[in-house]
Amino acid sequence: MQKIIVAIDGFASTGKSSLAKRLAKTLNYTYIDSGAMYRAVTYFAIQKGHQGYINQEKLIAQLDQIEIYFKYSKSGHQTFLNGLNISKEIRLSEVTEQVSKVSKILEVRSLLVTQQQKLGAKKGIIMDGRDIGTVVFPKAECKFFLKASPEIRAKRRHLEQIEAGNNESFASVLSNIKDRDLMDTTRKFSPLTKADDAIEIDVSDMNLEEVYQQLWEHISKNII
Repeated sequence: MQKIIVAIDGFASTGKSSLAKRLAKTLNYTYIDSGAMYRAVTYFAIQKGHQGYINQEKLIAQLDQIEIYFKYSKSGHQTFLNGLNISKEIRLSEVTEQVSKVSKILEVRSLLVTQQQKLGAKKGIIMDGRDIGTVVFPKAECKFFLKASPEIRAKRRHLEQIEAGNNESFASVLSNIKDRDLMDTTRKFSPLTKADDAIEIDVSDMNLEEVYQQLWEHISKNII
């Protein structure tokens, strides 16, 4: 069975991460969690003395000291920074408070794209995001683009938040979804765009299992 690269792009709240993680587990592939990578860089910065604020110039000068990779264990996908498992540390509140600032640094993004491509050199990779099939892995054997109306996605996220005990209003969730869409599709660097050879799937009237089965149908044809 040949190994391939699977790229899942699409709008926020279309189930990309849940689907990617499940597919990675089924195939015994590496799931590249880009969000965890940005958190790893943020944790690195904090450990290097960037407490309270991020010194952009100093961090850029230190980027060549960073190597991030992933391993899968019984407890799930684990994130490693320079050989150390930091899966718990990257969820600390001090990391959460600073990660958005780090993710805006173009040099950080360039570093992570390079490392993501390095992780994919031997294939057996699944990654989700907004420019995976266009920028990170433009030659991926399987590319998907998931979409749904803002209202459908907001409804799903709102239900998830209610189950988690969050009482944010539906109107607020919908507004956030629309703001995120605008930001993702109009950002200067690597905006959300469907790759020409990606399979587009409208998940508006599909549950997660139905979407998974459709993805699997296409993937299975490429790993024979």
